Amino acid sequence: MKELHLVIVSPERIVFDGMAESVTLPGELGEFQVLPDHAPLISSLVEGEVKYVAGKETQVLQITEGFVEVRDNQISVCAEL
Repeated sequence: MKELHLVIVSPERIVFDGMAESVTLPGELGEFQVLPDHAPLISSLVEGEVKYVAGKETQVLQITEGFVEVRDNQISVCAEL
């Protein structure tokens, strides 16, 4: 199964840098999910939960705002925690 390279950073630190099977993000127009081979996009993020599946575990991270870039199975999230 293809995976995504997910990097989540905050102004203070790198929160996560690794592989994930899926990522769910709180976009301005609602929650959306990114799976392998997703179309490229850039979106602002609003207060809510970033959820990602890494291995057999689902991790949840609460954010207040930020943005995300998706390109070539790489997801870069910059967010305030």
